[in-house]
Amino acid sequence: MTAVAVDNLTKRFGDFAAVENVSFEVPAGQVLAVLGPNGAGKTTTLEILEGFVAPTSGTVRVLGSDPRRGGRGWRSRIGLVLQSTSLDPELTVAGTLALYGSLYPRAWRVDEMLEMIDLTDDAQTQVGVLSGGQRRRVDVAIGIIGRPEVLFLDEPTTGLDPEARRHMWAAVNRLTQAGTTVLLTTHYIDEADHLADRVIVLAGGRIVTDTTPEGMRAQGGPSTIRCRVPTGADTAELADALACHLEPDTGALRISSDDLAGSLRELLAWADRHQLELTGLEVGPPSLEDAYLTAIGQPLAL
Repeated sequence: MTAVAVDNLTKRFGDFAAVENVSFEVPAGQVLAVLGPNGAGKTTTLEILEGFVAPTSGTVRVLGSDPRRGGRGWRSRIGLVLQSTSLDPELTVAGTLALYGSLYPRAWRVDEMLEMIDLTDDAQTQVGVLSGGQRRRVDVAIGIIGRPEVLFLDEPTTGLDPEARRHMWAAVNRLTQAGTTVLLTTHYIDEADHLADRVIVLAGGRIVTDTTPEGMRAQGGPSTIRCRVPTGADTAELADALACHLEPDTGALRISSDDLAGSLRELLAWADRHQLELTGLEVGPPSLEDAYLTAIGQPLAL
């Protein structure tokens, strides 16, 4: 079953094409991460799929319906976590979740949702006095409390600390295990790597990559050696072929080479001569972040 279908979607604002001739389908139960730099068309695409913005041309279907014509029954089957929301600051966290949960026919219990977002201890705290990270967790809870069949997450973990992000990931995983389809936009590449079955990269309003995280890494170029050169190490004898990959300010080496074994031998021989320990040495395919930067045409930064 196809949960989301997009066919030749274009959205123009005057002469500017925010999204141009974009087509993709999302099977039910898949987690799709939509990546891209600011202005790439990610949020516009989600807003069209959510029914807030009309396309200039092309067609979109979510759960078989045109989002602009989806009624209350259709709305009860989707969940939204927008970049920002307006909530009643006087309501408690528990009261807010109870209010939104009452709008759905098969919502999570409030106590279950509080546990999922790690706000049980703040159940009776007014929303208006929560920290930014706590408030963002309430936003996420509102989006998932109705057990949606399709969940839209637009930068869901912005402002969250690492522990809170992990709690959000666990909540999303719990939904996907039950068959929820998820469309996610994020600037955190590790978040896409952790959650997504598939990655679409937008640049200039067009799709430049549509693959799995593993497939995206394979498109990122040759395998790579990564390590930190110890502080104070004498790099004068480092082979020119390796030295050109050294970032003096950070002491980082990222060596991409078709002759990875040869580069690794030279690096280890240099470290052995100087009795250096190369802590954190990694050898493997490009990271998802490296592959993403390659896809959008940005130079790799050490």
